[in-house]
Amino acid sequence: MNIFFSNTLTGAKQLFTPRIPNQVSMYVCGITPYDDSHVGHARVYVSFDVLYRLLRYYGYEVTYCRNFTDVDDKIIRKSEQEFGDQTHAAEIAQRYINNYHQDMRELNCMAPDYEPCVTHNIAEIIRFIQGLINKGVAYEIGGDVYFSIAQFPAYGALSKHKLEDLRAGARVEVNEKKRDPLDFALWKHEPTGLSWPSPWGPGRPGWHIECSALAEKYLGKQIDIHAGGLDLVFPHHENEKAQSESLHNITFSNYWLHNGFVRVNEEKMSKSLGNFFTLRDIFKHSHPMVVRYYILTHHYRAPLEFSFEGLQSAEKSYRKLCRLFAGIKAEKVVTYTSQQDIPSVQDMLKFLCDDLNTPGMFGALYTALSRVQNSQQESVTDHALPESPETSALKGFLIEIIGLTLELLPEKEIAVTPEIEKLLHEREQARAEKNWALADKIRDQLHSLGYQVQDKKK
Repeated sequence: MNIFFSNTLTGAKQLFTPRIPNQVSMYVCGITPYDDSHVGHARVYVSFDVLYRLLRYYGYEVTYCRNFTDVDDKIIRKSEQEFGDQTHAAEIAQRYINNYHQDMRELNCMAPDYEPCVTHNIAEIIRFIQGLINKGVAYEIGGDVYFSIAQFPAYGALSKHKLEDLRAGARVEVNEKKRDPLDFALWKHEPTGLSWPSPWGPGRPGWHIECSALAEKYLGKQIDIHAGGLDLVFPHHENEKAQSESLHNITFSNYWLHNGFVRVNEEKMSKSLGNFFTLRDIFKHSHPMVVRYYILTHHYRAPLEFSFEGLQSAEKSYRKLCRLFAGIKAEKVVTYTSQQDIPSVQDMLKFLCDDLNTPGMFGALYTALSRVQNSQQESVTDHALPESPETSALKGFLIEIIGLTLELLPEKEIAVTPEIEKLLHEREQARAEKNWALADKIRDQLHSLGYQVQDKKK
């Protein structure tokens, strides 16, 4: 079965063909560890974790690299806020890297083959920058090094930006000596703060250069897949493409994949808007497997309108799925060939191979489950599925390819707060007065808060 991707660069759906048969190189941009990971991070790494699993399922030998930007202005500011200086930046970064790893384990994301930190690869970054200078596409001014976009005619192709439009919106900073307002920093001069020695004086890398250098070191000069969030298309991935292709004169990445934004109340999630949720906050209310399931019920390229009500609905569906498969022994999935004779698995794969269409895949799954249940002579509840090669294969597929553990979730202990007690009392009073409209309204209000009311005779 062929795999198709909607390639950001071409804007068209393309058949995936790796450069080397049976081998795939994949780079996904990692986090800047200055704070705990949020639901936007979860969406990136859950979505492309499924891609990683799918490629391995089809027998590809995948080399997966994901970086940590462990030197950054935000990390330095955090060190200054907590410790009064910049010397604890590495400690700050490691704290949040550790938390991130724990969050990814909770979400059942497989570990990449490589997770390089910028600070461990300064020598490789300096060599990359020097190579760009030697080729005449980068220049040094006062200890800073900039990439000259004028030397890369294809600049803007990935993000579909025109240079004249970008220049019209650019502002030249005070005392800026760049040749072009769009030229971007490869090396930042830093005579007193956190820095490393270089041919251009003490400083630290610019943001964009790190991924080009790390991708080359761990995956080679040309890679198959480069993925990340939609917010990285410009300028980060545009600049990566310019750097790598200018140095090596070959296509940097054959496939660019980007997941859509996470929005809250139709706005992009951000700290400045006050609609920012860390994974650790969310895990207090929803099991990590529910969060993973919730993310995958949305197509990775479409915007995800995050809400706790949506999580509650996803939890009900996921709990039912766990109950359905509770008595089934999962078939151990090795490669595609072990399940190619199961029609329902093939139906699910058709959607997954069509640009990671996970909502369609779940639709095919539930169609298959409904058919299996309806075919049973005796009526069953949603707590049981019959043991068969098909149900074993489906469970194995969901566990190993979709990454859902399907373990029964512990029942929640929901505290009845004074506010809830007040609503319950008001509803009982409305029922006593036979004000059914008000009683139903309060019941719906309680339901939206996560409480289900069941009326009994006594």
